[in-house]
Amino acid sequence: MKIKIIALGKIKEKFLKDGIGEFLKRLTPYASVEITEISPVEIKDENLIQKALDEEGEKILQHIKPQSFVTTLEIGGTALSSEDFAKKIETLTNDGISELVFVIGSSCGISKKVSQRADFKLSMSKMTFLHQFARLILVEQIYRAFKIIKKETYHK
Repeated sequence: MKIKIIALGKIKEKFLKDGIGEFLKRLTPYASVEITEISPVEIKDENLIQKALDEEGEKILQHIKPQSFVTTLEIGGTALSSEDFAKKIETLTNDGISELVFVIGSSCGISKKVSQRADFKLSMSKMTFLHQFARLILVEQIYRAFKIIKKETYHK
């Protein structure tokens, strides 16, 4: 399976880069994972947030193929346990989905067009944490999902 993570912004903190890199390395036996970073639109006026989200949305949609299964990370999405997340990935694989795309928007969210394109909306948590952590948590959970699917030790 090919997995693409589309994320707004770059990760600057070394500890996050190192963590993400470690899980990407661990994922190589299970899936091809690619991260596409898109520059966020600078918001100079709070009244222009929607316009910025729309511009970012157009950039995001350019990186999504019509046949890709798209999961957006959204506050209002469905929260899944690690086991249920693994089942979701396994079901998509069994259904013949060849590319799974995860979209991580900016700290202001994602555009309505991208949300409407989503086949599934995932909530990572009801808690608030640094936006940059989303990428690390996502790659770790994808790795955990494959370990669960393969019935290998890691998940406890």
